[in-house]
Amino acid sequence: MELTNDFRVAVPPAEAWTILTDVERIAPCMPGAQLQEIEGDEYRGVVKVKVGPITAQYKGKAVFQEQDEARRRAVLRAEGRDTRGQGNASATITATLEPDGDGTHVTVQTDLTVTGKVAQFGRGVMADVSSKLLGQFVDCLESTILSSPGNATKSSAEPSPSEAAAPGAAAAPAQAAAPAEGVRKIDSPEAKPVDLMDAAGAPIAKRVAPILAIVAVGWLLRVLIRRRRK
Repeated sequence: MELTNDFRVAVPPAEAWTILTDVERIAPCMPGAQLQEIEGDEYRGVVKVKVGPITAQYKGKAVFQEQDEARRRAVLRAEGRDTRGQGNASATITATLEPDGDGTHVTVQTDLTVTGKVAQFGRGVMADVSSKLLGQFVDCLESTILSSPGNATKSSAEPSPSEAAAPGAAAAPAQAAAPAEGVRKIDSPEAKPVDLMDAAGAPIAKRVAPILAIVAVGWLLRVLIRRRRK
């Protein structure tokens, strides 16, 4: 399914580009997402989604397929698999930045493929949910990254606190940069699952109630069967 969303940030395109292409920096603002490690250009982590009594965890990776700074256009490919083997999700996300007064207008086009129980929500529900989650993401950006003077202009090339060199390290350029190979672990808090019922809202919840009822019954039956086996 194809989804289109847009939002505005109160910084010029050049600064917005630096922020939005710094995955490690903006990851904490992504609802339900936890960045766990980086290897080269590949970002790995989990996304947690809650549907009624069921919580699904998608473990996956994301890689930039294109970063055209001159055109302010970035394409990110993300793939994830339910850790219980009950579904997959993949998306090609294209973000385009354009000047908007003293700020930046961002258009996000997502080509999303979902299998498993979450797919039963359909395009209409997923579009409403994605719009609300994007709003939460932007609110987080504004409150944690864009609100502090000078914070928005921090370059992704600037070392994070965990990567800052010790005094005197500047005299040893060979040790200043992280090695190109190997996996770098990210110390980040565990993600809180995105509650699709809450994100969808009451009107949508009524439409998907029969689906959720079936899912809940199936989940309860599995619990009872497991208890009897024990």
